[in-house]
Amino acid sequence: MKFSNSVTGIFLITQATAMLGGQAFPIIFPTTTTPTTISISRRGASASASASAFVMSSLSLSSKPNFHRASAIAAASLSSSSSSSSSSSSSSSSLDGTVGSTSSEDRISKLSPEFQAAYQQVASALVASIETPSMKAPLVHFTQEYFTACYDAYMAGNKEITALVAAKNMQNAMQYAMQYGLHEKYIFGVTHKALRGKDPEQEDGNTVDFYKFGCDFFRPAIDYEKSMVLGQEFLDAAMKQMENGENVVLFANHQSEADPQVMSILLEKAGYGIQAENVVFVAGHKVTTDTLAIPFSMGRNLICIHSKKHIDSDPDTKPIKQKQNLAAMNGMLRMQKEGGTMIWVAPSGGRDRRDLATGKVPIAPFDQKTVDMFRLMGNKSKVPTHYYALSMVTYDLCPPPDFVEAGTGEQRNVRYVPCAIKVSPELDNVGGVESRHLFTEHAFQTAQEGYEECLKALGME
Repeated sequence: MKFSNSVTGIFLITQATAMLGGQAFPIIFPTTTTPTTISISRRGASASASASAFVMSSLSLSSKPNFHRASAIAAASLSSSSSSSSSSSSSSSSLDGTVGSTSSEDRISKLSPEFQAAYQQVASALVASIETPSMKAPLVHFTQEYFTACYDAYMAGNKEITALVAAKNMQNAMQYAMQYGLHEKYIFGVTHKALRGKDPEQEDGNTVDFYKFGCDFFRPAIDYEKSMVLGQEFLDAAMKQMENGENVVLFANHQSEADPQVMSILLEKAGYGIQAENVVFVAGHKVTTDTLAIPFSMGRNLICIHSKKHIDSDPDTKPIKQKQNLAAMNGMLRMQKEGGTMIWVAPSGGRDRRDLATGKVPIAPFDQKTVDMFRLMGNKSKVPTHYYALSMVTYDLCPPPDFVEAGTGEQRNVRYVPCAIKVSPELDNVGGVESRHLFTEHAFQTAQEGYEECLKALGME
C-alpha cells in the first residue's frame, strides 16, 4: 500500500493548549469547522480552551470529513460490550453521559485533576464521534483503563508518565487504528518486515516508526523496576548464537496482546535493545485483522499464519488458508537459511486463560505438530538452529477474556504491573519420528517450571 502523509484519525490537535496543573496540554477535539470549547470540572479542577480545530481536507474514502467513521471502529474492533472479561464489570452511566464500566469509572474519579482533565478530553472526543450509544462503552472503557494504568505508574514514582503522555499515546493508537485498521486498511503478507519509517522509499512513503509507537504505548503500564529477566546466562548464549549466524527458536507461552512489546522492553532491560528490534514473531489472524491491533502489528517482524481452529472454522476458505500457511512456512525457511534469526512462537496457538475455579492462570499446553514443524524447518534450513523455552508472566498487564472468542473486537483491559520472562537452558534436540512427543513434553515442562519461577520471583505464586 502507499502511505499517506495526510492527517487522518479520530483526534486532531487543535491550535490551542490549556494549562493543566501548570503543564501545557494540547486540547483534542472532534473535527469541526467552528470554534469548540470543552470545560471540565472535577474535584475542584477545571480546564477550558477554545480554538478552531484543524479540518481534515483529504480523506481517501470520503470527500466529506466527519467523525462518524469512528462508529465503524467501535463496531469492527471494540463492539463486544456484552463480552465478559477477566477484570471487567457491568456497564453504567459515566462522565458526561458516556458509558463505561463501574469499576473503571470509580478508579477514574480517584485520578489527579490533571489526569482527570486529560482523560475527559480524550473521552469526550471519542463520545462525540460515535453515533450509536452501545458502541461507546468499549472505547471509553479502554481509555479509562489506559489512563488509570498510566496514573498508577505516575503515583508509583515514574514522573515521566504524565497526563500529556497518556493522552498522546491514546491519540496515536486511535489515529493509527482509524487510518490503517479501517480507512486504508493495511494488508499483511505471509511475512512482514517491521515498518520503522527510517527509509520511506522502501516503505511506500511511510514515516512512522510503528515499533517505537507500540513500545511507547505499553511502556507506561509496565512496572519496569520490578519487572524481571531470569535466565540471563541462557539469554546471553542465545544472543551469541545469533551473532554467529545461527538461528534461535523460542517456544513461549502467550498471555497478553502486549507480549511482543513486553519482550522488547525486557530485552532492553537485559541489554539487548537492538537485538529486540529484530525478533520475528509468529502471528495469528487476529493481530493482523483486528482494527486496534493492526498498527501494533505493523511495527513487528511477523510470520503470519492461520491457526488450526481458524482454518477449520470455515470449510470454504480452508484451502486458501492452508495455501497461505504453506507460503508462510516457506518465508520462514528463507529467513532461517539466511541465518542469525530469532523466532518467537507460542505452540499453544493462543493466550493462556484464567482458571475460573481457582483464579490462577496456568500456561496452555504446547501443540506437538507446531513444535514438530519448527524443528523440521530448522533441519531444512541447513543452518544450526537452537531451541529454548521462554516463560512469560504478562497476564495482568492486558488480561484476555476468560473464554476464547472466534472473532476480533474483544474488550481491552490494561493494568500497571510488573512482568517477567525466563529463558531456559537450551533444549536438547532429541526425539526422532517415533519419540518426537518427548521433545514437546520436555519443552512444555521446562516452560512450566520457568513460569512458576517467574511467579515466585514476582511474589505471585
